[in-house]
Amino acid sequence: SQYSAVDTNPLSVYIMQPIWNKIIKIVPLWIAPNLLTFSGFVMILFNYFLISFYDWDYTASGTSPGLVPTWVWLFSAFTTFCAYALDSIDGKHARRTQSSTPLGELFDHGLDSWATSIFVLSFFSVCSRDNGKTGVSVYTMYIYLSIVLFNFMCSHWEKYNTGVLFLPWGYDISQVVLIAAYLLTGTVGVEVWQKPLLFGYYITDVLVILLIGFSLFLSFPQTLYNIHRAHLKKTLKNDSLYEGLLPLVSPLLLFILLTVWVVLSPSNILAKQPRLFLWMVGVAFSNVICKVIVCQMSSTRPELFHWFLFPLALVVYAAISGLLGRTEEAVLGAFTALLTAAHVHYGVCVGRQLSEHLNIYIFSLKKRVQE
Repeated sequence: SQYSAVDTNPLSVYIMQPIWNKIIKIVPLWIAPNLLTFSGFVMILFNYFLISFYDWDYTASGTSPGLVPTWVWLFSAFTTFCAYALDSIDGKHARRTQSSTPLGELFDHGLDSWATSIFVLSFFSVCSRDNGKTGVSVYTMYIYLSIVLFNFMCSHWEKYNTGVLFLPWGYDISQVVLIAAYLLTGTVGVEVWQKPLLFGYYITDVLVILLIGFSLFLSFPQTLYNIHRAHLKKTLKNDSLYEGLLPLVSPLLLFILLTVWVVLSPSNILAKQPRLFLWMVGVAFSNVICKVIVCQMSSTRPELFHWFLFPLALVVYAAISGLLGRTEEAVLGAFTALLTAAHVHYGVCVGRQLSEHLNIYIFSLKKRVQE
């Protein structure tokens, strides 16, 4: 299928695109676009693990002065900008080297679906968790992450139905806000997040309100409007309502199961292991969305229930019924490790199958020799 995306965001069109068009000229023509995509993702991951090392339980910024060294925040700003740049130029570079492929599209969106949660989880270290004076509660973090992931899902659900990816406005805005937040923290210190900004509201409150406002009153209505417009023009990919809503079933069930675990956990698992739990949420979500992206690209039907909803349901049941008892954290750790391994394995397998099918290498522009 021909890839089509529409970007109407003024920030992107008038400010960022001209910058990317300058940066792209530096990239040597022999570099494969997927290498750019992957490098950006590796930077985000590296940055996430670096912050986790200094701030495993999201409390480091709640102390004053903060426990995370200044260079880490400045490094975060740098890696976030680089990842944002690489994610923005990989498609341009593919067109420039005439190497646009379905593999590249899947690689880009698949990694984005995982990176989305990692960006959010890194940002939580800036504002720190609630310590009675400042910070954000772990439940707010969970809701915040869920809304961001819901937004990401909407744009791909919309593409599944319309065939066009309308790039969400929130993407460029969130990247610029993230970079600014890291720079601010690095230059002024974490104290900036601990003082009220306006009318007794903290910067973090303002960002949460903005995010929820953007999602519920801009992104989501825009998605429904675009689908409705395609319906009127008779360009919808799926005729029946059931077919159209099918990709939403697994993500919604995933959200329900996770929320049940968060609310009914006997040991209050989210408060005990916020980093581990939220990481697991991000990986689970990414895997569900990758399946939707594959279905949307290959025009196949997604299955009603994603396979790991079954083991997840078992784990959640065992946890909330008290069966796990004191092992709840250990089981969360093991489940998260297995899920992450399964997700990486899935990505590698799909990548290899596509590269063989399309007769191309993933990280090189050299052509494969036909066997």
